[in-house]
Parts: sequence; C-alpha cells; structure tokens
Amino acid sequence: MLEIYMIDETDSIKPEIQQLVTSILRHAAKEEGISEKAEVSVTFMSDEEIKKVNAEYRDIDQPTDVISFALEEMSEGEVAIIGQTGIPVALGDIIISVDTAKRQAEEYGHDLNREIGFLALHGFLHLLGYDHLTKEDEVKMFGRQKEILHSYGLER
Repeated sequence: MLEIYMIDETDSIKPEIQQLVTSILRHAAKEEGISEKAEVSVTFMSDEEIKKVNAEYRDIDQPTDVISFALEEMSEGEVAIIGQTGIPVALGDIIISVDTAKRQAEEYGHDLNREIGFLALHGFLHLLGYDHLTKEDEVKMFGRQKEILHSYGLER
C-alpha cells in the first residue's frame, strides 16, 4: 500500500482534505499498478514559500500550484540504486500551494477539496513519469488524470 506523509506548513488543511489526498493517491497507485510498497510526501505551503522553491529549482520566480520532485528519476550519468526487498520505494515529494489552490477552486467553480485532490493527483502522476511538455505527452497525461478522477468519483 502507498504510504503518504503529509506536512501542512500553513496549518490550514482540514482532516477531510488530508483524507481525500490519501484516498485519491492510493486509488491512483492502484490504478497505475503500483503493487510494491511505496511512499510519497505531500507538503502544503503558501504562495510565498512555493515561489522560493520554484525559483530555486526551476528558475521561475513566481508561485505555482503544484511541484513534484521524483526521487527515482535518474539524470544523465547517474547510476541506478537497487532497492532492497521489503523497503518501500520512495517515489518523491509533492508540494501544493494552498493559496493558489484556493484561487483556482474559485476560478474553476468548485470547492477547495476538489482542487487539492486534483493537484495531488497531478503531482503524483508527474512522480510516475507522466509529463505535459509536448502535445502528445499532454494528451496522455491529462487523459490518464481524467480517467483516474472519474474512476475515483472526483468530478468538477
């Protein structure tokens, strides 16, 4: 089962949102065929804090809604680390801006729960290797995202 560690730097995320994030990420892991033990962290922060992360790691000096850092992703020249049996695979970290999520929820006409659930899933798919840099990748990722949201029952 997917183990999820949550950090709420804003002290504003209600238990029902935390439960939704846990539930949708475990559902997505099942849908994606992740059968081995795996873990992911989800951190909720302000626009001010995510802007710092975005500037440092992506050279973009503005806040964003979600950032993912995949731990199993290899860069050119890196050597793969072979995991030991029984030790969970660390998929990576998902960082969500609560401020941006609130604005987007209002803009899209749905509640904060739905927006944060959507952002958590979006970040999780990035950890699994999905991306939207090209039109072809975007169609694949957004299509999969929509399928998982639908099968979970989290609609707009």
